[in-house]
Amino acid sequence: MPTKLQAIGRRIVLRSAVTGLGAAMIAAGTASCSTGAPNNTMTPQRETQPAQTTPVPGGNRERVLLVYFSRAGENYHDGGRVHLDVGNTEVLAGMLSALITCDVHRVDPAEPYSVNYDATVARNVQEQNENARPAISGPLLSIEQYDTVLLASGIWNVRAPMIMTTFAESHDFAGKTVHPVTTHAMSGLGTTKRDYAQSCRGAIIGEGLAIRGERVRDSGPDIESWLRRNGLLQG
Repeated sequence: MPTKLQAIGRRIVLRSAVTGLGAAMIAAGTASCSTGAPNNTMTPQRETQPAQTTPVPGGNRERVLLVYFSRAGENYHDGGRVHLDVGNTEVLAGMLSALITCDVHRVDPAEPYSVNYDATVARNVQEQNENARPAISGPLLSIEQYDTVLLASGIWNVRAPMIMTTFAESHDFAGKTVHPVTTHAMSGLGTTKRDYAQSCRGAIIGEGLAIRGERVRDSGPDIESWLRRNGLLQG
C-alpha cells in the first residue's frame, strides 16, 4: 500500500529541470514524468512571510527555508528524451513542504533556460566553463531569520546549475545549517557539498538528500527518513 507521501507525490502537478546529463552534459535535474495537467495540484508557495517554526529534538525550534531551482521542457529520462511539464525538483519541493513547516522560495532566472534539451546543455556548459553567475529574477532579499536552509536543484554536469551559486553567494549563511537537495540521473549529490561549503559563507553543511529524477514521485519513504534523521520531521 503506498504511503501518504507517495500518494501526495503522485498527485503533485505544479505550474511552473533538466533531468540528468548522463554522458551528454546535464545530470538529472528537474523534470516530472507528467505531460498533462491532472485535477489535483500542489504548488510550493514562494517565501513571502517570516518562517513558521518547526520543533526539533532537544526542545529547540528551527526556522527552515527551502530554496529550489527547477526547469521543465525537453528532458533526459531513463536513457531517452521526454517533454516534461513540471520539474522533478519542483515536485520534490512540493513533497518536502507538505511534510515540514518551512518557507519556500523558487529561484527564477532572469534569462529563462530553453525548453530545448540540447540548447540548455550548451548553455550550462558555457556557464560552467566561464564560472558564470546567471542573474536571478526577483531575488530573495534576506535569509537572516532562518536557521536551516535546504538548497534544492537538479545536477547538471555533476554539479548544481550555476544559478544556485548566484543565490548562495548573495547571502550570509554564518551559523546556518545548509542541506544540499538534488534530483539526478546518476550523479547523486554531485559536487554540491563541496561547492556549497565554498559559496555559502559561514554555513555548516549538513547531510544531503539525492533523489533519482525519474523516481521522485515514489521517493516518499526516503524523504521522510532523511527529514527525521536530520531533525526536520517529528513523529
